[in-house]
Amino acid sequence: MKQRVVIGLSGGVDSSVAAYLLKTGGYDVVGLFMINWHDTTGTLSGDCPWEDDRMFAELVARRLDIPLHTVDLSEHYGRRVVDYMFAEYARGRTPNPDVLCNREIKFDVFLDEALKLGADFVATGHYCRKEEMDGEFRLLAGVDPDKDQSYFLCQLSQEQLRRALFPIGGLMKSEVRRIAEQQGLATARRKDSQGICFVGKVDLPVFLKQKLAARQGAIVEISTSWEGYNVASHGMSEAARAYHYSPSDGMQIGTHEGAHFYTIGQRKGLSVGGRAEPLFIIATDTEQNVVYVGQGQNHPGLYRRALRIRAEDVHWVRPSAAVSGGAAKRYGIRIRYRQPLQAGELHNMADGEAFIVFDSPQRGITPGQFAAWYDGDELVGSGVIDE
Repeated sequence: MKQRVVIGLSGGVDSSVAAYLLKTGGYDVVGLFMINWHDTTGTLSGDCPWEDDRMFAELVARRLDIPLHTVDLSEHYGRRVVDYMFAEYARGRTPNPDVLCNREIKFDVFLDEALKLGADFVATGHYCRKEEMDGEFRLLAGVDPDKDQSYFLCQLSQEQLRRALFPIGGLMKSEVRRIAEQQGLATARRKDSQGICFVGKVDLPVFLKQKLAARQGAIVEISTSWEGYNVASHGMSEAARAYHYSPSDGMQIGTHEGAHFYTIGQRKGLSVGGRAEPLFIIATDTEQNVVYVGQGQNHPGLYRRALRIRAEDVHWVRPSAAVSGGAAKRYGIRIRYRQPLQAGELHNMADGEAFIVFDSPQRGITPGQFAAWYDGDELVGSGVIDE
């Protein structure tokens, strides 16, 4: 009897080819299209709504002669992903909804729906790989370095990986496009989706204003010579602490509509001119409603050597690979999608919290984002950046 795989058919080329590979691989394949978001507030014009995505999913399912079901998970998505986003931005942090979407929706609620359809496994079009070793599952980077999406799956558990299949993880994107063309799939030349998972490309301030009120505050410029940048003699804990400025540390050069609408490293959207070099956001304070900026992309306020992860936010994808309390280990580390792996050392403290100390200062370490650490091409663990 064939094993049944329920694949998330999104209307994109990646999931389409994944479905084709599963079918030719001898699985009983069932497509399941998710509706996760209805509101178009803040969505940029030209972005395809879910109706278009479902139409393409239907065309692919028809071509492959597989059944296609539709499920509305928007209530779960709103509560477990979008509400989390709003809460994090309100705190002055920058969340990663794509990571949350995979942990909370695609490999949780979606999995439950797939099991109702008799699934043995669920599959997606992610560019990553899974390998079993000694009864555990390793999450490996996709072979295409430009498309590797393992970072987005950095919060998956062993139980979630047990049920997961990633059919295109061993392919290059160009091969996926070629297969889609050869098989006459309607998605062969369709552009990849961008923006927030299932929401699309958005004007972030407009999107956030659905729940976060605009509030005028000061834009304060901090000099490159600010005394707090001298942390050479400080310990690991101090190096991992975010820079804390006060309005008296710099000069007000403009106003903004709400500190929660901005994120560290952002350049656009300040509407302040007349400076010798471009301005970049180096910190936000949502309590005092102040946005701190510095001139130039090499401003020291954009760089730090270390970061901290609270004990409750440290997640080991493969528990047997966890670093024991009080020990340290070197990894390749990524603090945002598509960032090349950065060399550094993870220190797992006795109380369970973790510090990552990089060999070279990192630009734009942002609270709320996920840090993921790799041993070779295996994603071993991850955690939410606290400071």
